[in-house]
Amino acid sequence: MKEVDVVTVMLTVELLDVIVNTVSKAAMRKGMNDFVFVMYSNAFAACFLFLITFFFYRNTTLPLLSYNIVGLLFVVGLLSCINQMLKFFGIGYSSPTLASALSDLVPAFTSILAIIFRMEKFDWKASSTWAKSIGTFLSIGGALILSLYKGKAVINHDPSLKLFPRKLASSTEFDWVFGAALLAAHSCFVSINSVLVTRIVREYPAETVVVLIRIALTSILSVPAAVISVKDLKELRLGFNMELIAIACSAIFVLSFRRVIHTWAMGKRGPVYVAMFKPLEIVFAVILGITFLGDSLYVGSVIGAVIVVIGFYAVIWGKSQEKLEEDCAAYSSESYATEAPLLQNKRMGA
Repeated sequence: MKEVDVVTVMLTVELLDVIVNTVSKAAMRKGMNDFVFVMYSNAFAACFLFLITFFFYRNTTLPLLSYNIVGLLFVVGLLSCINQMLKFFGIGYSSPTLASALSDLVPAFTSILAIIFRMEKFDWKASSTWAKSIGTFLSIGGALILSLYKGKAVINHDPSLKLFPRKLASSTEFDWVFGAALLAAHSCFVSINSVLVTRIVREYPAETVVVLIRIALTSILSVPAAVISVKDLKELRLGFNMELIAIACSAIFVLSFRRVIHTWAMGKRGPVYVAMFKPLEIVFAVILGITFLGDSLYVGSVIGAVIVVIGFYAVIWGKSQEKLEEDCAAYSSESYATEAPLLQNKRMGA
């Protein structure tokens, strides 16, 4: 698969994630419990992926899962459940804006972990390393500017025209700091999960099966939290309304399609490559907010978006250079292996 095709697919799934998040927020504003949403989304996704897995692998004999892979999958499922809970708790104590800002720490955490576990090359003399490092910091910095700095309004919209008016809950200083700590922990766990999933899929290259087991475990582990969080078990009932649409969209497009693509990309390109697309979510969110939600466009959003795009292209260029260097090295090795016996035969003949 060409690099351009991989980038296009990754951009598509990140855009879908932003769209589904908008639908999910609309459902939660109607009173849907966060934990119930997590439970049903994962349960629906597990059922959907089971059908997909059965269809694609019905005539294929899958390798047996080793105890090591099963153990790692359980850890990933547990971390996925904790991640989703940390995210919702963190937003409750702080704000969605702070959540978006701190989620941009994922590329930094992932880069550090990938270097520690030797999943990414780190050669200061290579131009690809410099490009990836500078691009990572630019993307994180641009996303933070986009999230936290407004500046003057470039495009103003009438607040009364918004389809989903924002209601910011007031938080004390302690709540804000506590929420920030939870969201930072969420970003750290996301990075750990990415590294673990990369290791799993490289040993067991059946992406759909890996994601199915991961989501099924997350669904099972989220049931107790959902039951405890509701005051009345009647709140667990679903009706044919906005909540059901949001759950279905999240299950199919985010938890199923997006995670399968991410898992495949981690196995092929590594965890850092996937993490680098995270800051682009904020850019997409700003564009969708201006286009469909009547949000205003600020100078900070423009500056931040430009920096994110520059950083993103720097990382993509660095990864392509790294791939080119690996291909050249492999070609040189093959050429030497082919020419060495010929030279030896000539010397013996002489």
